[in-house]
Amino acid sequence: IIMYLLWPLLFLHVSAQRLTLFEFFEVRLVGDLPSSGRVEVYHDGQWGTVCDDGWELAEAQVVCRQLGFPGAISVTTGGQYGEGSGPIWLDDMNCKGSESSLSECSFKGWGVTDCSHKEDAGVVCETGTNITSNRQFSVDNSLGLSHDLGLLFDSGDGCDFRINVRETSEEEELTFCVHKIILMFYPELNITNDSRNLTVNVSQTCHPHVSAFLRYLYTRQIDVSITSAQCLHQLAFIFGVKKLMEDVGRTFTLLLPEDNTFLTQVSMYEYGVRTGDLVLQENVLQYLSWNCEYLISSPVWSTISFHMMDALLQRSDLIVNDEALLLEALERWIQDKGDEISSDQQASLLNHIRFLLIPVDKLYEMQFSSSVLRQNHEKLYLTGLLRGFQFNALPFSKIRNKMDNMSSEYLSRIYTGDEWSVIFNVSTVKYPRYDYNYNRRYGQNNRILTFSTPAHPSALYRKQMVFWQAQVFLSAQECSNYGISCYSFPVARFVANGNQNMYTSTIRYSNRLILSCKNENNVFHVQDFKNSMAVIPNNSSMDLPNPCPDDYSFRFVARPEYI
Repeated sequence: IIMYLLWPLLFLHVSAQRLTLFEFFEVRLVGDLPSSGRVEVYHDGQWGTVCDDGWELAEAQVVCRQLGFPGAISVTTGGQYGEGSGPIWLDDMNCKGSESSLSECSFKGWGVTDCSHKEDAGVVCETGTNITSNRQFSVDNSLGLSHDLGLLFDSGDGCDFRINVRETSEEEELTFCVHKIILMFYPELNITNDSRNLTVNVSQTCHPHVSAFLRYLYTRQIDVSITSAQCLHQLAFIFGVKKLMEDVGRTFTLLLPEDNTFLTQVSMYEYGVRTGDLVLQENVLQYLSWNCEYLISSPVWSTISFHMMDALLQRSDLIVNDEALLLEALERWIQDKGDEISSDQQASLLNHIRFLLIPVDKLYEMQFSSSVLRQNHEKLYLTGLLRGFQFNALPFSKIRNKMDNMSSEYLSRIYTGDEWSVIFNVSTVKYPRYDYNYNRRYGQNNRILTFSTPAHPSALYRKQMVFWQAQVFLSAQECSNYGISCYSFPVARFVANGNQNMYTSTIRYSNRLILSCKNENNVFHVQDFKNSMAVIPNNSSMDLPNPCPDDYSFRFVARPEYI
């Protein structure tokens, strides 16, 4: 089973030197198949069941991901997989669906229940995988003797220290014989000359990765994949291997494009919150911001937490069709969450919507909206509409001094609606054609395109057009044909023709180039233009690897902003 969605927590209890990180409970399925069965939880030295009161798909998703499956297909109730024995540990479980383990969900309390075993809960988990690949990244901090030290670990010759690895349930145990002198390089373990062994309780999900981690302590070399990254990161944290922690943390970013369901990315963000890893949180938020349109349309959208939604809506690098679509998505999310989101939290999120940038025709239609968000916060909602109409009707100089200097409400996100962007695939060659819908003419090789946009989203400028030329050059000769010197390829050029100078005292353009996979709905790079040019970095210098090097698209986005 490929365990890619679970980012399992490691919980080390060291006898002689016992380390405790987090409270955690082990979960298993009891049934004929490994992917379905009665849910049982290990607590206080014994396995017990879960009552089916409140047992829904959100809880099943968490269980299945904790066990390493991609997700849940369905829930079962009424003891369908047979009645368990022993205690009924959990009742009235309440999960959001985005948690990485059942221990993060709320419940009545251990053993507090009014159920019988006739109400034992079960799940049916998916057995496939939605990972686009299980690409590995090599971490190499090796020294001259790494090969020989690796062979020493493999053979165990002369080992004088035992590491016992157990499940939380202590039903199985692995034993590794290692060399004390190696462990003494890691002071956090407090290994002394008198130490003889270390007992470590580790979730069974991470058992396959313990040997590779211990071998790294010898060789300083290891391969990291989406199935091993979090286990290795947690082990490195516990053993005090800071360099490996940093390296695996960077690998998290490289792994972001690997799962197009967004389950892994959401889980990774929550993991970053739990561990206080601000860099990981930012990297995930950036990736989800770039892929916001796809995230909104995915089943994961309704499961993300309030703090994640709050962080996303404050960003200006969100790629979305327009601001109205973002508001609709927020309203749907709040409706799905129900009583889980308080009135104050709803108001806080609504304040992040940039009503000023909603197209004026959509602002007009929104007056007649009967959404839950408007019903709950009518004054705040109507204030947003009023400010939107003011922004569209008055010169910016008139309203600028009424705004907070730090306000981002008038700053454009990356809006990809047809009137603001154009997209084409540089790998194809077509004859010239003309798109009469959006006033666009394609060049001979489909890598030159002219089109027009409004000067600004405000109604004051929507009838005043700016004409653009978008190009992608693949060789020095192509650049030379246009009187341009280019030193790296491909390179993109996005230039306004003619009358744009009349707006330079009022409007500036912070245009963006978006690279995305054609068939996988995956934005993997966003770049600004400097002096109308954008050099596309190669894989070695790109924040994220290009997951589709032979079939990706360029989208040119015009982003006008008031100065």
